[in-house]
Amino acid sequence: MFGKDRWLLPEGIEELLPHEARRVESMRRRVIDLFHTWGYELVMPPLIEYLEALLTGVGKELDLQTFKVTDQLTGRLMGIRPDMTPQAARIDAHYLKRTAPVRLCYLGPVLHTRPDQFAGSRELLQLGAELFGHAGPESDAEVLCLMAATLQLAGIEKLHIDLGHIGVFRGLIAKANLNEDDESELFDALQAKAGADVARLLEAAGTSVPIRRMLMSLIELNGGAEVLHDARRCFKSAPSAVAQSLENLEAVATAVSRQVPDLALYFDLAELTGYRYYTGVVFSAFVPAYGRAVARGGRYDGIGKAFGRARPATGFSADLWQLLKLLPPEDSDSHGILAPGGDDAGIRSEIARLRATGERVVIGLPGANVAARELGCDRELVQKDGRWVVARAR
Repeated sequence: MFGKDRWLLPEGIEELLPHEARRVESMRRRVIDLFHTWGYELVMPPLIEYLEALLTGVGKELDLQTFKVTDQLTGRLMGIRPDMTPQAARIDAHYLKRTAPVRLCYLGPVLHTRPDQFAGSRELLQLGAELFGHAGPESDAEVLCLMAATLQLAGIEKLHIDLGHIGVFRGLIAKANLNEDDESELFDALQAKAGADVARLLEAAGTSVPIRRMLMSLIELNGGAEVLHDARRCFKSAPSAVAQSLENLEAVATAVSRQVPDLALYFDLAELTGYRYYTGVVFSAFVPAYGRAVARGGRYDGIGKAFGRARPATGFSADLWQLLKLLPPEDSDSHGILAPGGDDAGIRSEIARLRATGERVVIGLPGANVAARELGCDRELVQKDGRWVVARAR
């Protein structure tokens, strides 16, 4: 039926060959170890679960990104997870039920119905860390610093972090006299920094001139630390929620700068990615010559309410496969030792010893006359003066 194309994978679905898989697995272990040193506990939520549980408390965007299947045992709809963050929130709220702050981390595959970018992947290896139960700027700063440490561990250099605060936009929009459709259109226009569209929409909605000017100013409020000073001037007559959001944003940025002084921080008050989901500080990591964020995070208080226990929450996530694609390719030459087969007790003992030290040892098979390098080995186990020793492969 499929002819010669039966080996093709679906669009946006990839498989990793040995060298790539080894590289990904090595980085996965290092990232999990890093999270552990910061006090984050590893969780492994299920890949698939009932749809109502999987999508509780999340937005329409995740619903559209979720593959849905019918459970053959119950007839109920199930979903393949598109994001592990809500699952971590459920574990904190429904299963752990601790009163103290909880730090959780995860690293596993998620599946999207559509790629997030042209020619992008629909299968991601999502890594992330979430901190539940603390509402202060200190927890946002900790998560942001952990995000930076994770990216640096992965080899991502010359990071710069964009910081924003959803509370600024929400405080202004509450006074803008917009319906839900107008609000969504304004959001899109601000993300595109389309000033003419923003002005047209606000004027048509009858938004007061002071609020209109403040919303228009969001487009220009991006850059270094001076942005916060300019924002206070622009929003002097804004609702008190706006001033509180700016104070919180500055507190987070100050705490991050103290912990990671060389981390480049930029501010963008029109950065509203996920504004229907996030509730406070939001941050994205960028690298030169790549137009998309390589990691995102922020505060999303209250997500646990859907699971019976509202908790303050902040976290970040990234796609490990995407991070490794940004790095230069590694040397594909393998390292290992080719050992002769047979029942010699001395060989078996030496092979066991080498493997115990972490060496990769490949045993030659009878009748397979293969050179060491064809098996990815740069050395051989040879007998010399009655002893088995490791020598460079011929």
